[in-house]
Amino acid sequence: MIGTLNYKTATNIHDFRMPGNVKIGRNSFFTIHEEIRNIKPSQIIFISDKGLEKAKVVEDVMNELSIHNIPIKTFTNIEGEPDFDTVSEAITFIKEHHADLVLGLGGGSALDVAKASAALADKDSILVEKILAGEAIPETRGIRCILIPTTSGTGSEVTMNAIFGDRKNNIKRGIVSPYYLPDTAIIDPVLTISCPPMVSAASGVDAFTHAIESYVSKKATPLTKIYAEEAMKRFSSNITKVVFNGSDLDAREEMSWVSFLAGVSLANAGVGAVHALAYPLGGKYHIPHGVANALLLPYVFNVTGKTCNKEMVEIANFLSLGDFSERPHQALNAVTDYLCRLLADLNLPASLKELDVDESDLENLAIEASKVSRLLDNTPYSLSVKSILEIYKNAYHKVL
Repeated sequence: MIGTLNYKTATNIHDFRMPGNVKIGRNSFFTIHEEIRNIKPSQIIFISDKGLEKAKVVEDVMNELSIHNIPIKTFTNIEGEPDFDTVSEAITFIKEHHADLVLGLGGGSALDVAKASAALADKDSILVEKILAGEAIPETRGIRCILIPTTSGTGSEVTMNAIFGDRKNNIKRGIVSPYYLPDTAIIDPVLTISCPPMVSAASGVDAFTHAIESYVSKKATPLTKIYAEEAMKRFSSNITKVVFNGSDLDAREEMSWVSFLAGVSLANAGVGAVHALAYPLGGKYHIPHGVANALLLPYVFNVTGKTCNKEMVEIANFLSLGDFSERPHQALNAVTDYLCRLLADLNLPASLKELDVDESDLENLAIEASKVSRLLDNTPYSLSVKSILEIYKNAYHKVL
C-alpha cells in the first residue's frame, strides 16, 4: 500500500498547532506551581507591563512564586503596544541573567514580548537581527516559556504570531513561527476581572475579529472552523456583560473561552484584510490594535464578504441574526449591520475621524496596508490599493 503513494499527490495537508499544554478555568493560575516544580528552572525571567506593576499584580505574583526559592528577575519595560526595540531589550535582559524559564503575564503586548524573547534569547545577535527584520525565522527555542493572559482577546498565549511596532518604517509588523508558541498557556478568567470596560470591549472584539476572519480565510479547515464557530457563538452572548458588568465571572469565563478558541483558529487558519488595514493605523497613529480591528470590521467585510455568501449565512446563524439560507445575499448586510451596532453598543469609535486620523494620510495608509501580503493573500477577495483606500475613506466618513 505504501509503495503506491506519491509525495507529489499530497496537496491538501494541514498542520494544526497549539501550545503543548493548555490549562483553562477559574483559579488555574495556581497550577503555575506545578509547572515550575516540573521544569526545575535555575533562573526565571518574569515579563509583564508597567500597568500591572503599578497595580501591584507583579508584586503579588512575585510573592506567590517566592515559595520556590528560585531567583526571579522582572522585566516590565512595556507601556502601550511594544516595538521591536522592546523585544531586543528583553532578549538582552534574558541573556544577561542566563534564564532558563520565561514567564509572561499580561495582555497581548507583554505576552508577545515574552514569547518572542524566549524564542530568540539563545540565538546569536546576527540571527536575531534577521529574524526581527522578517528575513529569517527561528527554528528552535532553547528556553522554556509559560504565558498567562490577563485580558480576553489577543489569544497571544496560543498563537504563533507576535506583533510589534517598527519605528523605522512607522508600521506594525508581525513575526510568525511555531517556536513562539509557549510550552504552557494558563488561562484564568479570574485574572481578567479587573479589566476596565474599554479594554474588555477592545480585546473582546479583537478575539471576535480573529474568529470571523479565520472562519472565512483561505487557509480555513473544518477543524479551525469548529474553533471559530464556537468562539463567535460565545462572544455574541457575553461581550456586553463583561463590558458593563465586569464582575460577572461567568461571562468572564466565557470570554476566556472566546479568546482561546479564536486564538487557536487564528494560529492555524490565519486572519486577513481587517488586520492588514489595522497595522498601519497602529504604526502611524498608535491606535490600539483591538480598537482598530473593531472599527474596521464592518467596512472591510462590507467589501470582502461579497465572496463569502455561504460563510455569511453561517455566521449570521452563529450570531443569532436569523436564517438566511433561502436569501443568502442578505446575510452580509445582516452581519455588517451587527458589526456596526456592536461599535455603538460597546461605546467603541465608529470612524477614523473620531480617532483623529488625518484624511490626507489615507492614501499612504492604503499603500502601507497593501504591503501586508501575508494577510491580504489569505483574504478571499483581491484588494488593490484603490479598493483599500476606498475602505479607509468609508471608515473615515462612516459610510457603508
